[in-house]
Amino acid sequence: MRYQRPKGTADILPGDSEQWQYIEKTARDLFANYRYQEIRTPMFENFDVFSRTSGETSDIVTKEMYDFHDKGDRHITLRPEGTAGVVRAFVENKLYGPDTQKPVKLYYMGPMFRYERPQSGRLREFHQIGVEAFGSESPELDVEVIAMAVNLLKKLGINDLRIAINTLGDKETRAAYRKALIDYLEPHFDELSDDSKERLHKNPLRVLDSKDPDDQLIVDGAPSILDYLTDDAQKHFDKVTGLLDDLGIKYSVDYTMVRGLDYYNHTIFEIMTNSKALGEGYTTVCAGGRYDGLVNELGGPEVSGVGFGLGVERLLLLMNAEKIEFPAENALDAYVVGISDDASLEALKVVQALRAQGFTADKDYLDRKPKAQFKSANKLNAKFTLTIGDKELENHSIHMKNMADGNEISVDIDDVKNDFKDLVNKSF
Repeated sequence: MRYQRPKGTADILPGDSEQWQYIEKTARDLFANYRYQEIRTPMFENFDVFSRTSGETSDIVTKEMYDFHDKGDRHITLRPEGTAGVVRAFVENKLYGPDTQKPVKLYYMGPMFRYERPQSGRLREFHQIGVEAFGSESPELDVEVIAMAVNLLKKLGINDLRIAINTLGDKETRAAYRKALIDYLEPHFDELSDDSKERLHKNPLRVLDSKDPDDQLIVDGAPSILDYLTDDAQKHFDKVTGLLDDLGIKYSVDYTMVRGLDYYNHTIFEIMTNSKALGEGYTTVCAGGRYDGLVNELGGPEVSGVGFGLGVERLLLLMNAEKIEFPAENALDAYVVGISDDASLEALKVVQALRAQGFTADKDYLDRKPKAQFKSANKLNAKFTLTIGDKELENHSIHMKNMADGNEISVDIDDVKNDFKDLVNKSF
């Protein structure tokens, strides 16, 4: 029987995994500059963590979640997104306590799971990088999160960006707008898609996010949430846009944008780029927003939150399509050739000594002849080739070749084992 990976998953092989490591390292370094710390949560949670936070009418809950009952008859869900699990951990571990520095700034990386039709850049097991900041209602924190997302994408070489923002306002805003939206959509009820008909009275804002072409035509004439903002909501949004202007971050306001999850309020945003690798026109690569009621929804106090998430697979697809160069990682400093059984043993000792000094080193493990070993050194782009034969063993020496310029010398083996860096600096 031939075994294959499950549909909608991918093997990340050597040669590709280095690209993943580069993205992750770039993100970690940037997040550290902003004083965000890593949090790691389980890959599965109780079903209610996501059904309660994502919204019963969201596509994630109704169509995409991998959920099942385990042997203890517990209703379990493979996490479809990162925020809800982080909020659950924030509440359960009382990170909102008085001794914790506010805002609490966290980031996560890892696999997520959604049952959807696999396509380019979208898999059933996919990976997200995200940040969450808790404990401040300041619009300045909204802007910091947006700025950090833009900064990350630019550090990864993605510069053709378009930022769309909107506000979902506060509770009073949502209540007034909800009524206005229902009043507008009800006369079009028979024209709506089945999904939108079901959402109309449960969560009419989700109709604005419909991908159905007929729904989109109807939505084009819908009232704008910007006309229903309370004074406080308007003040918050004006502060966000003003700060973005002050930082020189260009954006456009898209009043139809609602995001796919029900827990957002106030500022929401999407960062898009124009690449055919992701489809025609501008496509979202990073998105997020504020969710001031989510901590309370999962049993915690009234603590505000704001964050973003981005998909690594889509990011890699974009970077490779744009031919963005990844730095060479794990370059081989030295390849040690052993000519004879005794010399091969000594080569292993040299390799281990070089690794202990922080150098990357390798040798032959297939008992191949010297010519084949030298070919491997070339193929692996080793900076230096070190050769030991019976003659070198007698003299306690090793032959050293700089592969860049072809210079060769013989040196004492102990000099290589004890301080290879100093030897290279003095000899080449």
